[in-house]
Amino acid sequence: MDHSAQVHQYTFTVATKQEVARDIWRMEIAAPELAAALQPGQFINIAVPGDPSQIVRVPLSFASADAVNGTVELVFAVVGDGTRRLAAMQVGEGSTVLGPCGHGWRFPEAGNVLIVAGGVGCAPVVAAGRELAKKGVPFTAVIGAQTADKLWGVDELESLGAEVIVTTDDGSRGVHGFTTQPTEQLLAERDFTLVMTCGPNPMMRGVARIAREAYVPCQASLERMMTCGFGACHTCNVAMAAGGYKFCCTDGPVFDAEEVAW
Repeated sequence: MDHSAQVHQYTFTVATKQEVARDIWRMEIAAPELAAALQPGQFINIAVPGDPSQIVRVPLSFASADAVNGTVELVFAVVGDGTRRLAAMQVGEGSTVLGPCGHGWRFPEAGNVLIVAGGVGCAPVVAAGRELAKKGVPFTAVIGAQTADKLWGVDELESLGAEVIVTTDDGSRGVHGFTTQPTEQLLAERDFTLVMTCGPNPMMRGVARIAREAYVPCQASLERMMTCGFGACHTCNVAMAAGGYKFCCTDGPVFDAEEVAW
């Protein structure tokens, strides 16, 4: 099913904002119809005001969509001009957003899930954790960041009852190293029925390899430069293991890891 036919433009206003880690912002936007339509793992495309020469929207995943309150929770890193201007928006200011975009996570009804996130890959993984908790499916989480002050998502996932293992590149918190180390250990020691991962491409490539070697299915939420968000511009191609390409924005961003030519 092609979700691109269901993409609509909505207006939104900034409801709350705070810096939750170094250069990482949590922002709630009020957009009731969008909040009711979003599924975990999909993404939205925001028109960020402030620079008329910048016509490209900013694609962002989300950590939760609250249909009751009509809000969508975004957690994003300031990595360029678009996200810098988004972080500078004040409560009450608004713009337009396209969504819901793409295909999200596919959730099991039972089993034991391992979710693995690196950096700001935490937002869609937290969304996945919240849905798993709602379904009563137990899960364990591995969350990695470069440094302790760039971590987000640990409290959110622990509040859902999950065991959370933290890794940092510099050893400033948790395991000194990468998420792939505890992932390999957990898959060797325990029975998991699914791995769900989002983060930097080299990390996901490693997680996909470990899951494949452990004979555990793996879903990966890929990051590409999704310029248009609905399959028209062809800037977000993902090479497939079977040959050819798919679009990250309409065929993904969540793919079966086996499908992807890592």
